[in-house]
Amino acid sequence: MSKTERHSAIRNLVATIAVTSQDELRRKLIRRGFDVTQATLSRDIHELRLYKGPNGYALPNGNGRDEEDDDQPTLAEVLSGFGLKVKQAQNQLVLITTLGGAQPVAAAMDHEDLPEVVGTIAGDDTVLIICPDQKQAAQLRDRLEEMIG
Repeated sequence: MSKTERHSAIRNLVATIAVTSQDELRRKLIRRGFDVTQATLSRDIHELRLYKGPNGYALPNGNGRDEEDDDQPTLAEVLSGFGLKVKQAQNQLVLITTLGGAQPVAAAMDHEDLPEVVGTIAGDDTVLIICPDQKQAAQLRDRLEEMIG
């Protein structure tokens, strides 16, 4: 089955039922005839700009179409839901999130295109944020801490 069909199936699944993990989504897709690996599914989630909320994966604007960037949750919204704490190590920040929250936080951060961010790397509950220097890292740390609350 094609990527377009798979994306449509993913949109349909997350719009109609609570899907709380990538593995659960992968199993549901397999039952629908899609032979999908975790790596492919991870790319699909990123391309569809799904985010993980308290009830599981959700579409960015309720219909799965990314016609306007304003439909994306803001970094502040994502951090208030997933962010736990931020630690600084030289010019790098380590942002701790709830389990499964790192991907949507890193995606929101990348989407914001912050000048203090050279790049991000997301695990499951940790985002590594690389900044140009210690001063900018400290400034960003303070802003992120405010957003976390």
